[in-house]
Amino acid sequence: MAHKKVNLPQKICAVCQLPFSWRKKWEKNWDDVKYCSEKCRTNKKSQQ
Repeated sequence: MAHKKVNLPQKICAVCQLPFSWRKKWEKNWDDVKYCSEKCRTNKKSQQ
């Protein structure tokens, strides 16, 4: 399924609370993605 850039799904990052869009590298596990970046993923412990 091809996505147009204007219609990409979005989520809110669990750490920084900013919206981020679907990326090709997350195609197979989009439902499991919670963080917008590696930086937020590694900083998840300090945000709780």
